[in-house]
Amino acid sequence: MKYSQRAQAISPFLAMAFSEKAARLEAQGKHVVKLNIGEPDFGAPPDVLKAMEQLAGSAPLPYTSALGLPELRAAIAGFYKTKHQIDIDPKRVVVTAGASAALLLLSAAFVDEGDKVIMADPCYPCNRQFIKSFGGNVQLVPTQANSRFQLNNDLLERYWQTDTQGVMLATPSNPTGTAVAIDELAAMCDFARKKGAWRIVDEIYLNLHHGPSDSQPASVLSVDDQTLVINSFSKYFGMTGWRLGWCIVPEEAVEVIERLAQNYYICPSTLAQKAALQCFTADSLAVCEARRASLVSRKNLVLAGLQKCGLDVPVVPDGAFYVYMDVTSTGLTAMEFCEQVLQQVHVSLTPSNDFSEQTDKQFVRLSFASSESELKEGLDRLNKFMQGLNG
Repeated sequence: MKYSQRAQAISPFLAMAFSEKAARLEAQGKHVVKLNIGEPDFGAPPDVLKAMEQLAGSAPLPYTSALGLPELRAAIAGFYKTKHQIDIDPKRVVVTAGASAALLLLSAAFVDEGDKVIMADPCYPCNRQFIKSFGGNVQLVPTQANSRFQLNNDLLERYWQTDTQGVMLATPSNPTGTAVAIDELAAMCDFARKKGAWRIVDEIYLNLHHGPSDSQPASVLSVDDQTLVINSFSKYFGMTGWRLGWCIVPEEAVEVIERLAQNYYICPSTLAQKAALQCFTADSLAVCEARRASLVSRKNLVLAGLQKCGLDVPVVPDGAFYVYMDVTSTGLTAMEFCEQVLQQVHVSLTPSNDFSEQTDKQFVRLSFASSESELKEGLDRLNKFMQGLNG
């Protein structure tokens, strides 16, 4: 069969590839500690699960609007008001079939063949793959620990070119778990806006910040109302397999986004949308906040464990549930390290080959979305591996 150049250019997603390798080991009766996937072990809040059970046995579930249920769009807008003190017209909220579908729609709407789009290196691989699939020319900007592996305005100005059409940011970031300070975010958005360029900001991990519960993180919409924002029910609400997300777009873009959604997937799951209304009850939000707080203790557990192993974490994450560790001291590449750790002590991690072109041989991502018991077991095994490596 002859495949398109687009299909042939797509690189494998190594986080999922290591999941498949782990599954093969588990089929042999091995207990694999899976720290490679960004999937919270919490699951959906209880109110959401109850709603799903009731809805699944009830009346027919017809298509919704391609933009999503009006009541869910209103609930998401209310969430921004409660959590971030931002007033958003629900008409600007587009419910999507996962955050991936949100990026699909925005890429289709704003990226033309040959458009240059600036992104940080490292970054989530699927983000750049979507841009490339629509003909965009992704310009990866090397970042270092001194900028918390994030773009800043100095880097943006330095790498900007006359034909740059847009910039995509992620805060907090996958794979590093680091956030961009709101004043820096405002400066970058202001610079890009003055250049006539669009801004996409991935805020999927925004509410999984590591600050106190009364210190809510700032959305980019507080400093740039016209930014294209992507978010998801997968991480904060723990609903990865439900495939439900959203984007917030300027009012003038809603009609274009609606046409694209109608043609690409008709609408998000009606069942998932109706159940997701229960995400915004007081009880569900309290559950999610308690879970967010637990991630801080998990992070501290992991940082202490990696220090004991002799593995360096150049930048302490302040959001999400990832640690980006440097394995240079082992004498192994990131890929070699992950392969040997999986085969020898049965811990699954993700090499930075997924996320970076400049540091793909140096860093490894560890996800602390698993339970504390699994994290402790994984760290013990890593320590055993390191002791064996050091002789």
